[in-house]
Amino acid sequence: MARISVKKGELNGTVSMPPSKSAAHRAIICAALSNGKSIISPVDMSDDITATVRCMKALGADIRLEGNILTIDGRNVFSNKNLELDCGESGSTLRFLVPVCCAGGISAEFTGHGKLPERPIGIYLDCLPEKGIDCKTQGGLPLKVSGKLESGIYRIAGNVSSQFITGLLLALPMLESDSEIILTTELQSSGYIDMTTDIMEQFGVEVKRTETGWKIKGGQKYTARDFTVEGDWSQAAFFMTAAAISGKVTIDNLNLESSQGDKECLEIYKRFGADVTEDDGKITVQRNKLKGIEINAENIPDMVPALSVVGALAEGVTIIKGAGRLRIKECDRLAAMADGLSRMGVDIKETADGFIIHGVNCLKGAEVDGYNDHRIVMSLAAAAFGADGEVIISDMESINKSYPKFFEDYRKIGGKADVIMGE
Repeated sequence: MARISVKKGELNGTVSMPPSKSAAHRAIICAALSNGKSIISPVDMSDDITATVRCMKALGADIRLEGNILTIDGRNVFSNKNLELDCGESGSTLRFLVPVCCAGGISAEFTGHGKLPERPIGIYLDCLPEKGIDCKTQGGLPLKVSGKLESGIYRIAGNVSSQFITGLLLALPMLESDSEIILTTELQSSGYIDMTTDIMEQFGVEVKRTETGWKIKGGQKYTARDFTVEGDWSQAAFFMTAAAISGKVTIDNLNLESSQGDKECLEIYKRFGADVTEDDGKITVQRNKLKGIEINAENIPDMVPALSVVGALAEGVTIIKGAGRLRIKECDRLAAMADGLSRMGVDIKETADGFIIHGVNCLKGAEVDGYNDHRIVMSLAAAAFGADGEVIISDMESINKSYPKFFEDYRKIGGKADVIMGE
């Protein structure tokens, strides 16, 4: 893979975020499960979204792309009863669609690439066989499922990936009888679950929150509708980080009423001391004196790589905890960021579930590893705005997983980025 050379420039400007990948996954699936035609827009066809579209097409949905608009007709979904579903490297695609396929009585083999075959699926291996599903796997992918999912009570831990809960929430309303999800531990990443239920409701399917989980009425049907995908808060974090440590950036298309859990990061930038203003739908983040803080990242683990960069340039000590799940993402993101920031001169110590970071006045240029992980590459590119010298990052193409135009937007606001092709 190619490397990219990034250097700080005069950081100033306005940028629009791509449409939320998390919202788009959910809307595409709900539309494809609907008995009618829906229009989903705008959609950024990143590798992960392409994986979800590919799988829903394989299941029988008619999906057409024109520009950044998807037209989805779900009237023939589940018409293909035996198939292979290639989920690429998308954990969302895999974990959302396993129970959805089971609800449709599909015999499917799930495959994937990169680190996806190694990522956990044990939650489903525990609960699905109890509800009529035959699962065949050596512990990861490929995973073969067959049978028809049965309604009933599903007990599931709330401190694992919320993607498992979302998958069940999407699937259970399609069963004939009522079901219930009961959490056996405290819920983490609750914002992603809120997003799931919000989008399901817009497509005509309701679930009821209880003290211990959710009650899901059976026999429901998804209803086709047009859906507008809002800007992505998780991608905004890279530019907010760059601004907090170096200059000024305005983001003009984020919804302050969003159910995206990563919206919480805005308050964290304020706590660091960054100058944050909100005006007429625009959010501006500007450099200010930063101070170390303590962050519980249980509900926003994906924000940790970007937030660790702010901690690296904040006066004093920043402690990040509650992010142990980052060790089983596209890479071990805690180890990856500790490696990259230490090469850039930061005193950073890994803990079991986060970091202890002693801030420095300035980062130094270095050659760092992107670990073939989109969030690592983009976080280290943001860090370059606080570095005295060139930062060379490997695996730049990994951004295609979620934000293919990241470096185009990076240059628009003053960043310097030059591709170094592999030898």
